[in-house]
Amino acid sequence: MLAKALFEVERKRMYVLLVCLPLMGFVFSSLFGRYIGARGAGLLTTTLLALSTLLSSIVFYEVGLCGSSCAIHLSPWFYCEILDISWGFLFDSLTAVMLVVVNSVSVLVHLYSIAYISEDQHLTRFIAYLSLFTFFILVLVTSNNFIQIFFGWEGIGVSSYLLISFWLGRLQANKASIKAFLFNRVGDAFLALGIISVFALCKTSNFAVLFALSESLSCKQFLFLGNNYHAVSVVCVLLLFGAVGKSAQLGLHVWLPDAIEGPTPVSALIHAATLVTAGVFIIARCSPLFEQAPSVLLLISGFGTLTAFFAATSSIVQNDLKRVIAYSTCSQLGIIVFG
Repeated sequence: MLAKALFEVERKRMYVLLVCLPLMGFVFSSLFGRYIGARGAGLLTTTLLALSTLLSSIVFYEVGLCGSSCAIHLSPWFYCEILDISWGFLFDSLTAVMLVVVNSVSVLVHLYSIAYISEDQHLTRFIAYLSLFTFFILVLVTSNNFIQIFFGWEGIGVSSYLLISFWLGRLQANKASIKAFLFNRVGDAFLALGIISVFALCKTSNFAVLFALSESLSCKQFLFLGNNYHAVSVVCVLLLFGAVGKSAQLGLHVWLPDAIEGPTPVSALIHAATLVTAGVFIIARCSPLFEQAPSVLLLISGFGTLTAFFAATSSIVQNDLKRVIAYSTCSQLGIIVFG
């Protein structure tokens, strides 16, 4: 029994270390980048992220293949009356898959960036921003409550703004970063309203408690804008529009093609498996809620199909290769949302 308990403790430490390694890379490259040089900072952050990728593969084996889910309560965050928010992590099959994909893409982007902008005098700052971006997306996919997800959600928004506007002297880069930031704020407002609505209904933001109560919520009504509506449907619509902003679905998609103004590694990181999949991840994570709102599922299908068709036809007539890839990303995200 003692050996088993010690094994569980070490396992949880490994899981927490997996999330913290990119943050360590950001801190070291930011504080000591001037001493170890740009190439040294790049190698350090890439090595730490490669180690995180290795740990992700272990998590995928233990959690994804062996079915051994893990929930970690790290520390209290803040308490206010009935609001009890703690730092915690949830490692289930969905998280395990996302960890492997996100870390694999991120480590390749880090490695490519060292050579791609090796002549840039601000390479250390760029590498630090990439590590910070990766840390926030890992926080998002491992969170066990809505407040922590929102922390990661806002973090990747800030990091994407910093990365898109990395070349500060380019006017178009500054305009594109502001555009991405503002359009993401629209989605963030809906997500915040969704989180508030969830707390108003269940008095908790913890996923385990919330999903256990999901079936009992199906008969509740919610007073919204002076009228009574199906409570779960209101929550799911708000969460959906939050996802529409981050995952560049039709209506709030216009920021993604302009994000190509950042360096190419930034476009690869944003368009691949990290920022733009955050909205899809929210929908997948909250699937027990969405299953209680069939009408919202139809709305999701509509958004997905329209986005896939519109973005695919738009990419056909683009002349810039990076813009073609951006619209193709929108199209594939639409297919994922439909699925």
